[in-house]
Amino acid sequence: MEPTSKLSDRVINAIQKDISQGKYKPGQKIPAEPELMVQYAVGRSTIREAIKTLAMTGILRVQQGAGTFVNETVQAESLDQRLRRADFEEINQVRRMLDYEIVKLAAENHTKEDLHQLKALLEQRKKAILEHQYQQCLEADIAFHIAVAKASGNNVLADLFRSFTTVIRDFFTKRDTQSISHFAISHHLHEQLYKAIKSGNAKLSRQVMEDILDNNY
Repeated sequence: MEPTSKLSDRVINAIQKDISQGKYKPGQKIPAEPELMVQYAVGRSTIREAIKTLAMTGILRVQQGAGTFVNETVQAESLDQRLRRADFEEINQVRRMLDYEIVKLAAENHTKEDLHQLKALLEQRKKAILEHQYQQCLEADIAFHIAVAKASGNNVLADLFRSFTTVIRDFFTKRDTQSISHFAISHHLHEQLYKAIKSGNAKLSRQVMEDILDNNY
């Protein structure tokens, strides 16, 4: 059975999502406990724990005898906060949109300096895998993809991807718990991506990127 603390975290995230998407607006009363229990498929104690936490953080306001309301002063989530609540499939979908265009442009616009940087980061990634150095592997992997974004020649895309890496890093940490297995399994694909970009083959670069993301679980 899932611990109550984790269940309450899930409900907290769900309520915050509902607020951010306008289901519950500032000043609006949220449903009573029985309805919330059905809606989020949890017990009364979990609902109470979630509401207590959200009230302490100022998102909800509990009014004795009247019910629980969304605080009038609650502010919309920042993009970073929203991204951190996203599930892994949502993150991967956004990565696909960014990376497909990035690798296409990288194949078309890369410089010799870009290729040198990509090769060096691939070697760092491989070395970290062989030495079972999780953190170094994670950083080399992210740096490699940032370098690919830079090689696209599109500064806006590169900046978008660089901002997005904070969320990617967070998901890697949650997923792997210090295991390098996912990095090891996909290393040959990263080498193929480098070769496809180097050859200037945009179509192949996209195909390899798709394989990388399909094996990103």
